[in-house]
Amino acid sequence: MPIVEFVKLTKPEKAKHLCELAAEFYQQGKRVLIIVVDDNQALTLDRFMWTWDRHSFLPHVWDNGTVECHEEAIAIGTQPRNPNGAQVLIAAAPCALDFMQQFEHVIDFAETYDDTLRDAARKRYAQWQGVTRDLRMR
Repeated sequence: MPIVEFVKLTKPEKAKHLCELAAEFYQQGKRVLIIVVDDNQALTLDRFMWTWDRHSFLPHVWDNGTVECHEEAIAIGTQPRNPNGAQVLIAAAPCALDFMQQFEHVIDFAETYDDTLRDAARKRYAQWQGVTRDLRMR
C-alpha cells in the first residue's frame, strides 16, 4: 500500500506546489508522474517547470503521445498510465484508486477554497482510509 498525503490548498495555486513536490521527490532519487486534467494544463505545467525557479532544473517530459518518456525522471500526463516507471504519483487531477495503488507514494490535494473540490477531496480521503494505513496531511 502506498503512503498517501493530501496537500491542503487554500488558494488555486497548484502549479507551484506541483513543481516543489516534483523537485522534492526528484532530489530523493524518485521518478515522478504528475497527472493533470487536460492537455492545456499539461502544456502550461511543462512551460512553468522551465521557469518556476531560476536556480533549479527539473528534467521532465510531457507524455503527449509523440515522445518516449521512459528515461525521464518526471513525466506530466493526462492518462492513467505510468510511462516513466514512476514510484511517486502527484495527482493534480482525480485518478482511479486502483491506478493510484501501484505507486509507493501518492500526493493528492484538498482544495478547500472551492466547496465542490473540497467535497471531492473528502470522498477521496475516505476511500484511502479504507485501503492504506499511512494517510497524512501536509
